[in-house]
Amino acid sequence: MDKQVVEVEVKSVLATSAGSAVFLGNDEKVFVIYVDHSVGSAINMFLHGTPKPRPQTHDLFGDVLIALGAKVERIVINDFTDTVYFARLIIGAENEVQARKIVEIDARPSDSIALAVQANAPIFVVEHVWEAVEDMSTVLKKMEESGDGDDLPEV
Repeated sequence: MDKQVVEVEVKSVLATSAGSAVFLGNDEKVFVIYVDHSVGSAINMFLHGTPKPRPQTHDLFGDVLIALGAKVERIVINDFTDTVYFARLIIGAENEVQARKIVEIDARPSDSIALAVQANAPIFVVEHVWEAVEDMSTVLKKMEESGDGDDLPEV
């Protein structure tokens, strides 16, 4: 696995006919990961601090982490194959029972992104993935101007 990573942020989450498009990037480049509507909605709610009438799954997981003295430290999008991305969720835990512990868990990028946004934790992409993804900056700009997520290429 690459040791070099690039920090990115969620630039936008746009609804499409097949789900949601999560645009991640920095000033250099933006790329897209397609997720289902429910996770896209959760990411959007965390981004905008939208209150929810009842806790949803990502809220529950975040609350359980806090109750256990743990938090999302960062996530790393570490690979992709045939448009399927892979990620690692890095959780730090420290409580009165044991010393500090770091746990790394294989997780869907969509869930990892939602949890990172919820916890205000950094999002990283390994260099080989970053170099391979197509720059979608222009597409994002056009979509934001038109307010339409249906112009995205299907995967």
